[in-house]
Amino acid sequence: MADVQRLLNQENRVITEPRQKRSLVFLSLFIVAPRTVQHLGYQRAYPHHASVLPLMYGLVVAQNLICPAIATSTTYCVSEDEEDIIICFKMSSKRKAPAADGNLNAGICDMLIELADYEKNVNRNIHKYNAYRNAAAAVAQHPTRITSGSEAKQIKGVGTKIAQKIDELIKTGKLGKLEKIRADDTTVAISLLTRVSGIGPAKARELVEQGITTIDDLCKHQDKLTHHQKIGLKYFEDFEKRIPRDEVEELEELLKRHITALDSEYVVTICGSYRRGASSSGDVDALLTHPSYTSESGKAPKKLNQVVEELKKKDLVTDVLSMGETKFMGVCVWKKGLPHRRLDIRLLPHDQYFCGVLYFTGSDIFNQNMRAHALEQGFTLNEYCVRPVGSTGVPGEALPVTCEEDVFDYLSYKYREPQQRNM
Repeated sequence: MADVQRLLNQENRVITEPRQKRSLVFLSLFIVAPRTVQHLGYQRAYPHHASVLPLMYGLVVAQNLICPAIATSTTYCVSEDEEDIIICFKMSSKRKAPAADGNLNAGICDMLIELADYEKNVNRNIHKYNAYRNAAAAVAQHPTRITSGSEAKQIKGVGTKIAQKIDELIKTGKLGKLEKIRADDTTVAISLLTRVSGIGPAKARELVEQGITTIDDLCKHQDKLTHHQKIGLKYFEDFEKRIPRDEVEELEELLKRHITALDSEYVVTICGSYRRGASSSGDVDALLTHPSYTSESGKAPKKLNQVVEELKKKDLVTDVLSMGETKFMGVCVWKKGLPHRRLDIRLLPHDQYFCGVLYFTGSDIFNQNMRAHALEQGFTLNEYCVRPVGSTGVPGEALPVTCEEDVFDYLSYKYREPQQRNM
């Protein structure tokens, strides 16, 4: 267990998720030669022999129960003599700020989110990023105003070092570390450029090294940008604006009207903080399914493409950032004079739809807690399905799920309405 924790703490051991996966809990095991493991590099990996699955399952289950937060990371590598076993956590990497509705500690949350973004965008330290984000989410849900670091330390998800930073902010009105960060030109430039949709930390640093440090600089050097990044730059100011809840409600009604006009059997759900009752959203995440498309269908049908084409005809979708068989990323506007907004649509198999709705509704911490509870109850839960785990540690067949409540029932977990999942 100590070896696993040691390796989890090594940032440079993070590798990309391989294309082919054999799901186990919310992980897959692969075997590759050590020399192929490159920091953030793409490598082909092949399934390891199934005999190691029960052993690794037990190891990771134990680790997850001790530290559920590791489930928010992408991939980790565990060394085994001449070979490396790759543990791939299939979780969303898109992390958003905790909802601020009724937040009595918004100033503290803002500080923690700024520190988290610094760790992700500048230091590339995903573990500290997760720690700050989880702490911010926990503080946002605290029912009273926090008056000291010692009080903050009593909140689950807030460790000693973070509590010390909170104490400094409360006592002095500022944080020395943040003052230094804000005074560093490179850090400020990287943080700014990563706010452009499509520009990640590596690209931002590359641009800064070339002397491109402002939005105006980007506008003058668009030849260095991808299609996605150019669109992100085009609508930079629009994407910076929060989307009021009433606007999302209007978009939801339009999406459902246009999509069900194509086929009345389509089901559309807007997830994320909107479904949890937030008063505003950063973007719009919609899930789509149809009874004719299941996990047994093999290749995904061209339904998503048909839906997007219809939305383009209705002048709802204005730009396409990326388009795949099951995921669309683009830009929409649904009323003249309104800002352009980011819109993602995912097509899910009908039999996996409600596990997907549960997962993409969030919050991150709620998902972590529910998955940890599932393991304690002898089940595995991910965005695709819920499965019982046998005595050998190998998950069985996916259980039928026709609504979110089915998942809660299987796990003997008290049902919570989406609005109760902000934690």
